[in-house]
Amino acid sequence: MGFSFSQGTCTDSNAPEEAPPHAPPPSSSSLVTDHYTDFSNKNLKFRTFLRKMIWEFGFSCISNPSRRKKSSERNRDDFHGKKIVTLEHNKAWLLAESGGGAELTSADPQSVHSSFRFSFCSQVELDSLNLSSSTAATVLMVNLDNGVSESRARELQWRRIESLERSISPVAHSLIRFSYAEILSATHYFSKGRVLGRGALSCVFRGRVGILRTAVAIKRLDKEDKESAKAFCRELMIASSLHSSNVVPLVGFCIDPEEGLFLVYKYVSGGSLERHLHGKKKGVKGSSPLPWSVRYKVAIGIAEAMAYLHSGTERCVVHRDIKPSNILLSSKKTPKLCDFGLATWTSAPSVPFLCKTVKGTFGYLAPEYFQHGKVSDKTDVYAFGVVLLELITGRKPIESRRPPGEENLVLWAKPFLQKGKGAIEELLDPQLKRSLRFSNQMARMIEAAAACVTNEESRRPGIHEIIAILKGEEEPVYSKRKKSSFLGNGCVIDCYSQLQQTNNEMKSHLALAMLGVSEFEDDDYLYGR
Repeated sequence: MGFSFSQGTCTDSNAPEEAPPHAPPPSSSSLVTDHYTDFSNKNLKFRTFLRKMIWEFGFSCISNPSRRKKSSERNRDDFHGKKIVTLEHNKAWLLAESGGGAELTSADPQSVHSSFRFSFCSQVELDSLNLSSSTAATVLMVNLDNGVSESRARELQWRRIESLERSISPVAHSLIRFSYAEILSATHYFSKGRVLGRGALSCVFRGRVGILRTAVAIKRLDKEDKESAKAFCRELMIASSLHSSNVVPLVGFCIDPEEGLFLVYKYVSGGSLERHLHGKKKGVKGSSPLPWSVRYKVAIGIAEAMAYLHSGTERCVVHRDIKPSNILLSSKKTPKLCDFGLATWTSAPSVPFLCKTVKGTFGYLAPEYFQHGKVSDKTDVYAFGVVLLELITGRKPIESRRPPGEENLVLWAKPFLQKGKGAIEELLDPQLKRSLRFSNQMARMIEAAAACVTNEESRRPGIHEIIAILKGEEEPVYSKRKKSSFLGNGCVIDCYSQLQQTNNEMKSHLALAMLGVSEFEDDDYLYGR
């Protein structure tokens, strides 16, 4: 509770006590001293009394709404003939009256009154009182706002829900709408044993719905986050428009005013690429590493999924979070891209937009993204290059336990990437045995990874060109780039990058990642809008 004081003249109508009849006449100095002492004592008492009244009255109003109401009704006295009405929004002026009428104007201006009457008044009523400097009233601004009332909060909540319903209405009919009871039943009341993964603002649960008990993955958004509704709407609108064999389909949704927002995806049983590459079972006796044939299949499948996002839909979709944990494998090891929580639309491929702050995961962020907030389909291409390096090497993008200079996968791998096919020995996952049968596929994946992690966004190829490299096509079908950027061994050389500056920036990026900071969240806006 804050107070802002605007004090008028406080006067006293009580005269000083008379001297005893036989007392000697006081000297002028003693009269002044006594008068000053008396005035000081009364002034101190007044201030102490007023402070105590204010605090007790204010705290009683805040701590007990019912008492506040009764108190305001009890003190709803007439002030200069005007009735004080019930306050709106719990904000008011508190009037401390020290008397009234002619007594105040004729009183000694240096004396202090010890009797007060408290009352509430709105701003409009206060302005109508025309308080002058001679008015004997202390006016205090008292903010008794104890937060938004429950009815007001409920009203705002329903308005947000109505707005959300209008936003998703164009696609809502194409999805199944689940009740909250169905969500509870499917997840066994959000059992910890059903958790598939957690994000910064969401948690994903495994469940079964419907008569056929269809397996689904239910994403629960953080209902306390003020951006949840917008994120929910954007993800639902984007995911519902995607129909590709390499994209996890959205099945339905649930909107509950009290419990929050839920997205229901089809469940993919094979687990994530993250688990297969970097899971705890890696290296354990009896477990086998992900075979090269599956790694190559994953590379082709996710590249085709990205091509579909970037140019196969009505509007270009940038995923912004391409990484192994968002790549799921079916029982037949078919890769499927999932989690469109950070996905956004752009007007066209290679047309960038700017974001105020970075969204994504350290280790997969393109240089132009974490340095300048510049996002385009090339942002996904860079992240895909990091995934290719993980498939080739079996290493994570950032590992603090590695020797100095090897913590960042991209920085460590770049010198080897320039060797092209000659880098297989240095880069290949130690758990895999080099086979002449797959040598060409390995060389092509190294070439594609080198192209993807090019520092200059303008010289980084699009995903269709990457697919052509992975498949070994002599002439990329969709490419409009000049072949001058590809040298003899097929490796893309970033001729215009300033290597020293880039290394310094990557080291800063690595330092942030080592601190455990995973992402920053804020609104995006289109470039030039």
